[in-house]
Amino acid sequence: MKMDLEYNKGIFFIRLKGRFERKYCPKINNYVIPVIKRHHIKNCIVNLEKLTNIEECGIDAILRMKCTMKKNNGHIYLCHIPEELVLKFKRLHIKCASSELAALKMIEV
Repeated sequence: MKMDLEYNKGIFFIRLKGRFERKYCPKINNYVIPVIKRHHIKNCIVNLEKLTNIEECGIDAILRMKCTMKKNNGHIYLCHIPEELVLKFKRLHIKCASSELAALKMIEV
């Protein structure tokens, strides 16, 4: 799995590519979450468009990111979610959008 990280105008963009397997969860837990905490990031958009597979531990890592964002009084938005996972993320009360632009519009409202 590869991550493209970008911080622009107060929004942290995380674009994931490849397979989100157990061995990649430490990338989120040991790098991304500390960055969010250290810089008190309030809004995060995670783009799953180029993700080919996501294991349960990947979903757990995203849930941990959501908890960290909540502690910062912020929000996490997922976009380009695979159809089979949309319902699961909605059950976890994670905001879902069809694209990064749609997620940006949700933040501005």
